[in-house]
Amino acid sequence: MNTFTIIANVLLLLTLLVHTFWGDKDIKVIEPDGTDLNKLEKWVMARGAFHLISVDVLMAAIGLTLINFTTIFADVQQLLLKILSIYFLMYSISFLIVISISRQFPKNYGILWQWLFFILMSVLLFQGAIQN
Repeated sequence: MNTFTIIANVLLLLTLLVHTFWGDKDIKVIEPDGTDLNKLEKWVMARGAFHLISVDVLMAAIGLTLINFTTIFADVQQLLLKILSIYFLMYSISFLIVISISRQFPKNYGILWQWLFFILMSVLLFQGAIQN
């Protein structure tokens, strides 16, 4: 347990709550009225994919909680933190790619800031790994 992994753990738990509940409200705003079943099907798929991230954040938060407050992963703690660091870095890279290949609008990298959160998580977890 160290300061970097504790901060990452708290941020992940907060992110889980915000993403799951506030994020779902944002997704519901664009729900089609149901007259076009093709659009409704695509919306349900997008909502499902959105909440796959909720599951990823939940699992990462559980993993970090176990790393921070138990000795279950003591033998592989540093490796797991590095893997999680790479995992969140890949999320950031993929999000930046999606932004760059999508239709541009003013300040889209600032408004769609989630990529920055994933970089922050990656850095915190990597620092936590090398502090162990």
